[in-house]
Amino acid sequence: MEGGFGSDFGSSGGGKLDPGLIMEQRMTDKCFRKCIGKPGGSLDNSEQKCIAMCMDRYMDAWNTVSRAYNSRLQRERANM
Repeated sequence: MEGGFGSDFGSSGGGKLDPGLIMEQRMTDKCFRKCIGKPGGSLDNSEQKCIAMCMDRYMDAWNTVSRAYNSRLQRERANM
């Protein structure tokens, strides 16, 4: 996976971005780079643990940011 944005990054076909797909792609890239030293045919125990913990932390962070963003949108809409 490349580090840049391709023309179809996160696209679901209609030109709209799919936040779930974006999160999955970024999480996969980030956790793979962090946890997999030498890619091979299978993951050892430490790589499996690292991937699981990395994904959990990433999803927690994503959810925290999403809640804060939605809360701010609601406040701004109420002030309109």
